[in-house]
Amino acid sequence: MSDQIKSIVEKLNKEPFKKNYNLITFDSLESIQLLQLLNDVLGEIDPKHVVDIREEMPEQTAKRMLSLLGILKYKPPGSITDLSTFRQGLVIGSKPVIHPVLHWLLQRTNELKKRAYLARFLIKLEVPAEFLQDDTVADTNKQYEDLMEAFKNLHKECEQLKTSGFSTAEIRRDITAMEEEKDQLIKRVERLKKRVETVQNHQRMLEIARQLRVEKEREESLAQQKQEQKNQLFHAEQRLQRVQLQLKDMQHAVVDSKPESLMKRLEEEIKFNSYLCSEKFPRELESKKQSLYFLQKVVSEPAMGQSDLNELETKVCCLKTQLASIISRKKEAKAEELQAAKEEMSNMERQMLQKANQARELDGTEVLKGDEFKRYVNKLRSKNTFYKKKRQEIAEITAEYGILQRTEELLKQRHEAIQQQLQAIEDKKGISGYSYTQEELERVSAAKSEMDEMKGRTLDNMSEMVIFPNLTIVFLQAGFFHLHDLLPFSHQELTQECDEKKVQYDSCAAGLESNRSTLEQEVKGLREECIQEESCYHHTNCMKKNLEIQLQRAKDEMKTYVSPDPQDRRKAIREQYTRMILEQENLGKKLREKQKAVRESHGPNMKQAKMWRDFEQLMECKRECFLKQQNQTSVGQVIQEGGEDRLIL
Repeated sequence: MSDQIKSIVEKLNKEPFKKNYNLITFDSLESIQLLQLLNDVLGEIDPKHVVDIREEMPEQTAKRMLSLLGILKYKPPGSITDLSTFRQGLVIGSKPVIHPVLHWLLQRTNELKKRAYLARFLIKLEVPAEFLQDDTVADTNKQYEDLMEAFKNLHKECEQLKTSGFSTAEIRRDITAMEEEKDQLIKRVERLKKRVETVQNHQRMLEIARQLRVEKEREESLAQQKQEQKNQLFHAEQRLQRVQLQLKDMQHAVVDSKPESLMKRLEEEIKFNSYLCSEKFPRELESKKQSLYFLQKVVSEPAMGQSDLNELETKVCCLKTQLASIISRKKEAKAEELQAAKEEMSNMERQMLQKANQARELDGTEVLKGDEFKRYVNKLRSKNTFYKKKRQEIAEITAEYGILQRTEELLKQRHEAIQQQLQAIEDKKGISGYSYTQEELERVSAAKSEMDEMKGRTLDNMSEMVIFPNLTIVFLQAGFFHLHDLLPFSHQELTQECDEKKVQYDSCAAGLESNRSTLEQEVKGLREECIQEESCYHHTNCMKKNLEIQLQRAKDEMKTYVSPDPQDRRKAIREQYTRMILEQENLGKKLREKQKAVRESHGPNMKQAKMWRDFEQLMECKRECFLKQQNQTSVGQVIQEGGEDRLIL
């Protein structure tokens, strides 16, 4: 027994329990603690049993544990007559009963986990034979059994794969090899495409091959639809046969009966069946269940003698004394807690009075109480809310100011950079100083507009200046003096000088105009080039950001893939695609097996369908022969009756 307890303690101190027990602490555990420990071990084996036994009835706990131990095929020590003792010991948490169970469970935990897992899917649900008469229930039960068999096969395959010795390194090598084969196939397809391109009408041939593949797939789908329709036709024929049989039965039942009597009889049958289904049968079933439950309970309990009664009375007395001692200890503890709480309350009241007196001496005002204190608190809360709101507004304005200041700095930097780029482009094109010249021209145009305004303001002065030439002309006409006396140069000299100046002006204006048009075209081209460079810059920046995001995703994927945590590795995209590939391969394998089974069963099914059609034709011929025979019999009877009438006459 000591070796058994020692083994239990060692197992409980390890993963996943970590109880930190020794022999003394384990042996000093009470019955309720032992039951909870047993329940924890059962919960590790089957997670459905992770419960607190203090929250459920003892009978329910014992029933749940016994059911799981029965599934795990635990055999209690002793003969069959000791089963009742085992149940009672499990209910009360007896150490001689709990310790062997714990030792047996802890010695084979992994095996029992597998057994509990399989029990969830392999314990067959027994359906009464009368319920299986229904076609729907029978089909559902058949599907349930088929699924159970499929689960068995899949579990066997899974166990074989686990023990087959395949490692992740081999699988990765296989995946790498398959990827290399895939690349080789892609290259081969590319080479074939290049070869095909040299062939005449290769596009038309490819289109014809594509159409051929589509038509083959369509042919397969049509064949599958044909098979499905044949199956539906077969089921429909079976339903038709059943309906025809029911029709014949009803025809035989309604021979020599009136519609009123038939409807009345049907209504009575419906009422009677409704009464049976809704009232009589449920009551009888409930009463049978109750009687069966009581009988099973009585059968499971052994016959109790006087010694058993005395033992139970002794246990009841012990439990009462233990309960009384526990209640008394709890009462004493609560009384001590109550006394401590009262003393703490009195100390707090004294401190409150002292603080109130100190506040009254300092401020000369009394401490607020009751409604006044609530109003004061509400006022403080409203002010605090208003303060937080304003503070948030200030923070938003400060943040916006910082953003605007930063935007201004960025715009200045961008302006300087653009000016530098423009200067570099002007130097490159050989028109350095063009932007400066453009600015000077703008300033000159502004000065010219100002001069025009000044000229407009001096029109009056110019009109006054016209008076003197007019007077001069008047005096010349009057003959007071001659024109050559007034002019320092001759008319011919002035005309010649004017022509020379005009020619110089025209040549200078033409040169400046040609230079201006050339510069405008160059500036237009440079602006378009600048716009293209800016768009190229933004496009490159976006591509850079996308590449950074893809690089970060690749780093995260690599980090997840090489992570030591299996849960993180399962989140990797490569692992997910690997699982998807395996699932699709398994699905393809299953579909191929299903297709093979369908092809193998196609011939026998068609033969069976033909036999059913022949049988239907045979039955139809029998029915026609039967009807003809009845008609001949009725005609013979009529002829015989007519002859008898003539003989009587």
